[in-house]
Amino acid sequence: MKTNFAIVLLSGGMDSCVCTAVANQEYRLALLHVNYGQRTEGRELRAFNEIADFYHAEKRLVVSLEHLQVIGGSSLTDRSMPIPEAVEGRMQPVPAAAGSIPSTYVPFRNAHLLAIATSWAEVIGASKIFIGAVEEDSSGYPDCREIFYQAFNKVIEMGTRPETRVEIITPLIHMKKSAIVRRGVEVGAPMHLTWSCYQSSEKACGRCESCALRLKGFNEAGVKDPIPYQNA
Repeated sequence: MKTNFAIVLLSGGMDSCVCTAVANQEYRLALLHVNYGQRTEGRELRAFNEIADFYHAEKRLVVSLEHLQVIGGSSLTDRSMPIPEAVEGRMQPVPAAAGSIPSTYVPFRNAHLLAIATSWAEVIGASKIFIGAVEEDSSGYPDCREIFYQAFNKVIEMGTRPETRVEIITPLIHMKKSAIVRRGVEVGAPMHLTWSCYQSSEKACGRCESCALRLKGFNEAGVKDPIPYQNA
């Protein structure tokens, strides 16, 4: 019988959905979703609610961080910046001025998300915070690296009540997208309810970097992607 709560950061994308399925095996679910002015905010919120319904989540929390859109600096929140697209299955080179970090990186976003999750964990007594961050086969975001989560676990230890015991869990951190797809199938994750596209809310564009990584993962896993794509 599950007795402890785990908070899961559920964006509505494939990785966070599989992460939710993994957490559900051992913990009662408290699902957290954050709107921050991203282009597909409404579609991601719909995916979150549908996945939460699928798992009959006992708790769910939706938070709005409008300041991330006001701050800008990301093509996910600033419509004047183009979303990078795939070229023949490979991503376009990132402009030299941006270094190795793509324009879709939202500056320090995951720290904001983890801070909210930690506050909620202290209140409801959750012992774990699950996040579907992927380091090896992702876009190269600095706040998706294992070292970042190790450091944040130390921040939680130093910044919460002495009796608080909350740990960040990153079950997908070293997995490739194809392995995540296979893991999702294995644990029965409702991947048909997920949404990964950065720029379309009707049918996935199939061209942005998120779609490209997702399609590559399903293709390599030999599994059909269950969501609709444009020109498919």
